[in-house]
Amino acid sequence: MRPSRVTRKYQQKIREYFQVIPNGKETRPIMINILTEAAKVKDHPPDLINIAIEELVKSRCELPSFRVLDELTGQIRRAVNKELFQLVFSRLSNEQIHSFNELLIKSINQHYSDYNRFKTLPKKPTLKNLRNHIDYFIWLQSYGDMTPFLEGIASSKIKYYAAEAKSLDAAELKDYSETKRITLLICLIHQAQVKTKDHLAEMYQKRVGTIHNSSKEDHKEIKEQKQNELENLISIFNDVLLIMSSDNDDAVIHEKVKETIASYGSVQTLLDKCEAVASTKGNNYYPFIQKHYKNSRSILFRLADLLQFTSTSQDQSLMYALEFVKENRNKRTEWLPDEVDLSFASEQWRRMVRVKQKDEGWLIHRRHLEACVFSCIATELKSCDICVPGSEFYADYRKQLLPWEECEPLIPEYCRELGFPDNEVDFVKGLKSWMIESSKQVDQDFPDNEHVSINEAGEFILKKVTKREYKKSLKELEVLIKERLPERNLIDILCNVEHWINWTRHFGPSSGSDPKLKNPRERYILTTFAYGCNLGPVQAARHMREDVTGNVLSYTNQRHVTPRKIDQALKDIINHYHHEFDLPKLWGKGKSAAADGTKYDIYEENLLAEYHIRYGGYGGIAYHHVSDNYIALFSHFIPCGVWEAVYILDGLLKNESDVQPDTIHADTQGQSTPVFGLSHLLGIKLMPRIRNFKKLTFYLPSSEMKYKHIDSLFSDTIDWDLIELHWKDLLRVVLSIKHGKISSAMLLRKLGNYSQKNKLYQAFRELGRVVRTVFLLQFISDIDL
Repeated sequence: MRPSRVTRKYQQKIREYFQVIPNGKETRPIMINILTEAAKVKDHPPDLINIAIEELVKSRCELPSFRVLDELTGQIRRAVNKELFQLVFSRLSNEQIHSFNELLIKSINQHYSDYNRFKTLPKKPTLKNLRNHIDYFIWLQSYGDMTPFLEGIASSKIKYYAAEAKSLDAAELKDYSETKRITLLICLIHQAQVKTKDHLAEMYQKRVGTIHNSSKEDHKEIKEQKQNELENLISIFNDVLLIMSSDNDDAVIHEKVKETIASYGSVQTLLDKCEAVASTKGNNYYPFIQKHYKNSRSILFRLADLLQFTSTSQDQSLMYALEFVKENRNKRTEWLPDEVDLSFASEQWRRMVRVKQKDEGWLIHRRHLEACVFSCIATELKSCDICVPGSEFYADYRKQLLPWEECEPLIPEYCRELGFPDNEVDFVKGLKSWMIESSKQVDQDFPDNEHVSINEAGEFILKKVTKREYKKSLKELEVLIKERLPERNLIDILCNVEHWINWTRHFGPSSGSDPKLKNPRERYILTTFAYGCNLGPVQAARHMREDVTGNVLSYTNQRHVTPRKIDQALKDIINHYHHEFDLPKLWGKGKSAAADGTKYDIYEENLLAEYHIRYGGYGGIAYHHVSDNYIALFSHFIPCGVWEAVYILDGLLKNESDVQPDTIHADTQGQSTPVFGLSHLLGIKLMPRIRNFKKLTFYLPSSEMKYKHIDSLFSDTIDWDLIELHWKDLLRVVLSIKHGKISSAMLLRKLGNYSQKNKLYQAFRELGRVVRTVFLLQFISDIDL
């Protein structure tokens, strides 16, 4: 029914008062422009609708009905995609089009078409699997570089098209129009090439890590074996000293010493034993590397040729050494001329690689140099001093950051939101003032602190906290609540939640079309149960009716469910839990969260699986972020060997729900100085429980600062000039993370390793030292912490 004349009159007055453009002919071109630009970057219809609503509100436009907006979104999305498909197709020759179409055709002696090979996943980094993956990468490269065909298309669209192609089989892809089919294939090949470079770089690091770990084990084993020889040599030395301490003349002593040594063997034999024992002293396992390196030598050279390692700094010494090693790889001589700058290597490596010969002077040991270069490359890949061109995770992170010209106008508003000064001088001044005030307050209150004392050695001692006694009635209440709680099964719970919020609406085909399934909501619930409980489709299907088979559940998971869609469904559940239920509000306000990991056994033949030293066995770590009102905000799998602090901020930043904590609690693995620094700039308060925190360094604001009670805690001083010098770099990184250009996990994984070349790491570490020192001071002064 049309509104009355009076209603229209009031509507017009309201629009004029609020200066809102009425919905109609004036707003439609604005909507079309907004959706057209958004569709070039995003593809999921709900994302496009949300962007359109946000931009229309900013432009002071009256919002259309949802039906109109939904239909217009679908039309423009299809038009933009069609235009992009045609753009890619126009760049291809007839021969190239034919070769891409041939990928979907299976030859007589093949079980699957070549198209299926593009979906190959990496396995455990054994030598055999590494060789196979190198061959796979060479096969991928034989199709050429896909970048020219995809020029001008946003990386997010390329990833979306590749994901859609990956979810289809060859028969389904043949049903698409030729322009769309070829574009999806090109995007799939491009992503396969990029990801395979990442996988090979990671496998390279793990291969080098395996060499070092095996060498450490050999060193430890030899050290234990040589313990008896060491005791024997000490016994011989003791006998010699007893003879030397006697009152006999020198000639008699000399003869007795010779007799004693002869009784244990020749002098040369004892010298050899001394040299063997001396080689095991300390923790220098490098002499044992050659034994394990020789088996991986050819593989490491192949990887170095394929990945084309590149330095991200002006220091090219390691790259020159790599070229020198490549040039001499086929030589059989053990020694090479001293023509290599070894400044990139540690002192232990330099002593092994560069050796002084009696007749020829200083020479380079060829095999030791090779092992040294490949080991240093693995280390610098972690610290982002070396990158792999054409990869994603191991690309030069500096090129992924926002340009400074784009960051500069964003700084005032961002700093105002977090309460930071918007220039480097005032930022450092405020940071220093905060540190001085905090330390002075702790020093002033220290005599009244009943829980902490400082001993004569200058170490603080935390007194044991009295255990809180719970009343008997509380335990009785707990028993009573458990008795009254009704029992629910998981499928009933999933169905109830689906009835309340319709979370399955986020699942569906990658193309964005409606699901062509019989009773899709039921199918999605059963698939979620099968995979969410880790039963798998086959095991879950055994407990369901006959028409629900393992193939049905597997098909639904592969074609209709993606991590992004799961996150959208979780967002709805978290928001409903947070807003609609009263009980969680009594537990917490959602302003803090805890992060911790749990080991799970997973299939060993994949790149994520690693051996966990503490828990034993192969697996991965499920890393969870749980808010103080007891709901999981974010979860993902991480490798066992990685420091958990790398991923602690990523969970909060990727959380899109209405529960937005600003404080994060963790254990020792959830912290490091760069993490403290980055969390401070992101406005997140990091409050970890740190094991052996007494051994951490407390930093002074300045060397002139003296304290009456806590002065003995401090042993170093903050370098404020370093923070001020790199303030722009720090802000550039933070704004890039906020705008989704680079993930905090990727950055922290690279900044989590010491690097004398990486000034950004050193700046974050210095800022983190300030924040961690203040946190530790607050920790020892507040019993609640």
